[in-house]
Amino acid sequence: MKEITEEKLNKYIKLTEKAIKELENVNNKDALILINMSKNYYKDALHFKEKNDFVNAFAAINYAHAFLDSAALLKLIKVKDNKLFMVD
Repeated sequence: MKEITEEKLNKYIKLTEKAIKELENVNNKDALILINMSKNYYKDALHFKEKNDFVNAFAAINYAHAFLDSAALLKLIKVKDNKLFMVD
């Protein structure tokens, strides 16, 4: 496959949105830096999707989730769902 479909893009947007919502009550200063970066890239992904720029939307949503995975791998957040976050 050489294209990013809207279906695939929506799948990753929903996954990242769910992961961000799981972290609403985090108070760790360092984790919040990464979560806020994630939220910014999430908003960028939605902006690019609205412009039908699926390539940049897909890139942005992957950056968004990478910031969340970084927080999990650095143990700045407690992870309950290893399907939402990369651990180990």
